[in-house]
Amino acid sequence: MEKFHNLPLEKQRTIINAALDAFGTNGYKKTSVNDIANAAGISKAMVFHYFGTKKDLYFYLLNFCSNIVMEEIKNKFDNTITDFFERITMATTIKVAVIKKYPATLTFLYSVYYETNDEVIEGLASMMSQGETFRTNIVFEGMDYSKFKDGVDVKLVMKMLMWMSEGFINPSKSLQVEDLDTISNDFHESLNLLKNNLYKEQYL
Repeated sequence: MEKFHNLPLEKQRTIINAALDAFGTNGYKKTSVNDIANAAGISKAMVFHYFGTKKDLYFYLLNFCSNIVMEEIKNKFDNTITDFFERITMATTIKVAVIKKYPATLTFLYSVYYETNDEVIEGLASMMSQGETFRTNIVFEGMDYSKFKDGVDVKLVMKMLMWMSEGFINPSKSLQVEDLDTISNDFHESLNLLKNNLYKEQYL
């Protein structure tokens, strides 16, 4: 990727955004390198020159998006907060802010979540597993378990939140950046509902 990274930043962004939009709109199989090249204003040969293959470009974009989100969370996440629901809220707020800053990532990550193409599915599963490990560490490391009522399985609660997130980005919906605030508000209200039912009374 050295040749690509030697380009002016504005040119890099143009190519990245064109590729994110193309894959996000059409999925992996239906997106052609020619589509990306035309949208970026460069030749098809230059796309191969910079990235190698369509698959290489696809995973470069996935790494690009993941790194942006994870770095932002690492930089802004307050580890001194030990409350489970406050941590979830903080991480979600940071992620939404990142997506608003880089709106082209929304449709791409949205499509990646539901991608089934055999050429990329194995690599996606591996990267998603790494993302899950990162999320788990962010939420649980140094967290205060004592606020939960006795018998509550906190890891199951985390799974429930992931299922809720999947529902909010259901593929039948046409998700837009302007929808994020509404979705975030609904998600946070759901968090409060769970908190009110799962926390001991003195912590409400």
